[in-house]
Amino acid sequence: MAARVKRTSKPIQECVDNGNVKKARTNELKDIPTSGISSQQRDEMKELYSLEMPEDLYHFWDFCKELCPDDPRGAFMDTLGLQLVGPFDVLAGAHKKLKTKPNLNLHWRYFYDPPEFQTIIRSEGNQLHFGYYRDTPDLLPSFVGENDAKKGCSITQMGENVFAAVYLYLQRKRKEKASLKTDLESLVEKLRNKAGVLGLPLEQKTKDMKQRDKKVVTKTFHGAGIVVPIDKNDVGYRELPETDAGLKKICKAIAEAQTDEERIKAFGPIQEMITFVQFANDECDYGMGYELGMDLFCYGSHYFHKMIKQLLPMAYNLLKRSLFGEIVEAHLSNRSRDPVDQLSP
Repeated sequence: MAARVKRTSKPIQECVDNGNVKKARTNELKDIPTSGISSQQRDEMKELYSLEMPEDLYHFWDFCKELCPDDPRGAFMDTLGLQLVGPFDVLAGAHKKLKTKPNLNLHWRYFYDPPEFQTIIRSEGNQLHFGYYRDTPDLLPSFVGENDAKKGCSITQMGENVFAAVYLYLQRKRKEKASLKTDLESLVEKLRNKAGVLGLPLEQKTKDMKQRDKKVVTKTFHGAGIVVPIDKNDVGYRELPETDAGLKKICKAIAEAQTDEERIKAFGPIQEMITFVQFANDECDYGMGYELGMDLFCYGSHYFHKMIKQLLPMAYNLLKRSLFGEIVEAHLSNRSRDPVDQLSP
């Protein structure tokens, strides 16, 4: 294990607010026109998710109602096999059919979805899905990501808004589905025109996303990266004493151990890293525990659930992202290979 440079320890309360993560993006800064979604629907969304939704979500809902007035959530089903879910279910009023308040922290949450990821579109017949990725619960999403839970934890950036994500997916499918070429061409044109009117960018990597990339302290196993406040003295994050490849090798030895004795021995390096995390937390380098907890979560083995519950809620609380801590605890208690529609009667 690499040696650690000791810093002068500071009381936790003195460094909770260390640094300042620049606001990711706001509807006002983007100069996007306001959609026709009522204030009541917006309030319901905020109450159910405890998250602010970006304006592009509401505009996309209006767009899908134009395409398919009778079933906006299925507007892309015939052409792309995509279904609008998550917050779109709330816009469709699905939550009103339930007698008790649903736990939307788990609504269409797939096996590898970190708390930062909120599913908004799913692919029929497989586990490919798209979602908003937020760095903190009080900011609007930094981008829309894509994950295929059958293949692993990787999150691919698919533009800054939902129009861009579907547009990029359409471009991909246009090459694969020759029989639907005419239908897809028409859909591409309609989507491009709508995004143009709204002033929404359709590129995969926007200027704001590139600016965010500069703030990423480490990619983590899922590749989308994590952002933590770093002050002028570089306090806020310190690297794990292992490479990603080395940590995956340690995780593999634990998950595939043939006996309890072997597994306990294999846990040794992780236990040592947790000790380093405790030191790092004392010195306000909260990103270290955040990274280790996220990597263990992304590895996917149930053998790490206890450690994840020890690491991630603590990191989120220290970073003032307690909602993410609540989400990961709820997810680990109900982690399944098959996502659940929490609004199904």
